Amino acid sequence: MTYDRYVAICQPLHYDTIMNSRACVQMATGAWISGILYSVLHTGNTFALTFFGGNMVDQFFCEIRQLLKLTCSDSYLSEVGVIAFSVCLVLGCFVFIIVSYVQIFKSVLRIPSVQGRHKAISTCLPHLTVVSLFVCTCIFAYLKPTSSSTSALDLVVAVLYSVLPPIVNPIIYRMRNKEIKAALKRLTGCR
Repeated sequence: MTYDRYVAICQPLHYDTIMNSRACVQMATGAWISGILYSVLHTGNTFALTFFGGNMVDQFFCEIRQLLKLTCSDSYLSEVGVIAFSVCLVLGCFVFIIVSYVQIFKSVLRIPSVQGRHKAISTCLPHLTVVSLFVCTCIFAYLKPTSSSTSALDLVVAVLYSVLPPIVNPIIYRMRNKEIKAALKRLTGCR
């Protein structure tokens, strides 16, 4: 989605030739392959672990961090491999998004008309909002110290990063619709 916005704003005359069906299939295939590799890596590492007698996970779903608390085998090397792959995948996507948006905002600042700048920014803002919301909740969930967090806090954080972005996603993308904006203003009483 970031690349689509980048091409639409930075190279608008070449949009149809760059964002053809072949490019879309390649991007979708890349996303699917990286997701499948990530899933297979986690699943393989989970099946390689041996667990204690208990099978109670303090979570709404079987999350990797909660499973690692139940294991009795030394999983240091497999955890390092999973973390290294995860960091490479996440940092690669994050750097790509940041570089694309820097290029987009550089192009937007060169647009002479205020209306043109506003239109370009309003095209990017929903995607940037959704990505920021997801990244911030994941950072809060995974980069906090595990020893200092309670299980209730872990449950709330899990709900935040797994439920909140998908719920807010359609709302944010619909905010561009003028009728929805007008209805929300009437509902909240804002002018």
